[in-house]
Amino acid sequence: MTLPQRSSDQLNFLQHLEELRTRLMHCLLFFVLGCCIFYGLSDFLLELLRRPLFQVLPVDQRKLYFTNLFENFLTHLKIAGYASIFFFSPLYFYQIWAFVAPGLRSQEKKMVLPFIFAATFFFLGGACFAYFVLFPVGFHYFIHYANPSEVPLLTIDAYYGTCLKLLLLFGLAFEFPVLVCLLGFLGLVDAAFLKANRRTAILGITLVSAFAAPPDAVSMLLLGVPLVLLYEAAIFVVATFSPHRGRKI
Repeated sequence: MTLPQRSSDQLNFLQHLEELRTRLMHCLLFFVLGCCIFYGLSDFLLELLRRPLFQVLPVDQRKLYFTNLFENFLTHLKIAGYASIFFFSPLYFYQIWAFVAPGLRSQEKKMVLPFIFAATFFFLGGACFAYFVLFPVGFHYFIHYANPSEVPLLTIDAYYGTCLKLLLLFGLAFEFPVLVCLLGFLGLVDAAFLKANRRTAILGITLVSAFAAPPDAVSMLLLGVPLVLLYEAAIFVVATFSPHRGRKI
């Protein structure tokens, strides 16, 4: 009895799945390794995250509370995981590139280092923007929004969870111009297309900022305005440096 032969399309699909599995396993390995490393630095990292809040709180209110037995321990694990994502991000971006690289031309494969550098720079830059710009402004606004008789009682899980999600959100949001430039360098879009769809992009940025940022106009603007400016910068980069630029803006 002979086994049915697989078509070339089926073999290619299975090969892609195998490659995807390999890249995901590498990412998981890097993530676990990072968690082990950064767990030892979790107290220092948590102190950094507390700093923007404690700077706007009265001295006698500079405390965070936990409401269940495991909350503090799990928060240390959580911040170790997030630190692994941020500080090992070049490794993850390389795995993404290695997965898509077989489908690229030889000239396009040479973009690996610029891609990893740009993706890492904007990912960490977005997180730094949230920490140094959004946190001081947002925390001051929300803490002083309350009446004098209303005292904040912040839990460890709620506060650190919010901070970590915002850091990741801003890091991912700042990847938007990298994606636009990458599509331009691959010839999938050009500057004329990006300029023609500027209003659509701004509308999308506004919607993302409204739903993803904290529920106030200041935070929405702090996320939306930089993304619009980065989109304009991406148009300039595609128009100036893309090998497929063809038309000018």
